[in-house]
Amino acid sequence: MIVEQIMKTDVVTLYPTDTIADAVRVMEKNNIRHVPIINKEKNLVGLVTISRLKEATSSTFRTNENPDDLKKPLETIMERNVITGHPLDFVEEAAAVFYEHKISAIPIIQDRKLVGIVTETDLLRTMIELTGAHQPGSQIEIRVPNITGVLSDIAGIIRNRNANILSVLIYPDKQDDQYKILVIRVQLMNPTGLIQDLRKAGHEVLWPNLPGISL
Repeated sequence: MIVEQIMKTDVVTLYPTDTIADAVRVMEKNNIRHVPIINKEKNLVGLVTISRLKEATSSTFRTNENPDDLKKPLETIMERNVITGHPLDFVEEAAAVFYEHKISAIPIIQDRKLVGIVTETDLLRTMIELTGAHQPGSQIEIRVPNITGVLSDIAGIIRNRNANILSVLIYPDKQDDQYKILVIRVQLMNPTGLIQDLRKAGHEVLWPNLPGISL
């Protein structure tokens, strides 16, 4: 999946000469926490976040207090060294950027123009959809040797149970790098029979550890 598929394209923007009060108003009106700052050519020149506003004034959302602070232009408080992305970036790469830089939004640029924005909320929603966590089903964790054909074997066992696979995640076994942990979400509300089949085939099911099911 690429960023273009999850980014918001109806981006609320402001200009460097707009004021802190303008930013407060559009954030409240649109229920957002990030406002890209552009110039007349729609080139990104900065980013204002709700945390920046809070740093700029101790009472940002009380427009009858500190009026001088609220009249300051956004160019005095905006973040200028903005980390950006491209519509054709992979979502996984964007997530890694969020994690590495501890940021909550990435403006998306194409041909030097602002074309969208991705927030941590967009990423979280996308990850939930990719893992199938929002759909009814069961999650099964299996410890498998890091060899060819294991996933195919497990998929065959699931197929024999006429169960749909909603998602598959793989991560290393921290105790032994010769093994992997498969996290499979299947469209079964009662996975007991499937777990029994997996264990009979010699697979080590870590979760759920149901009592009374053994080889």
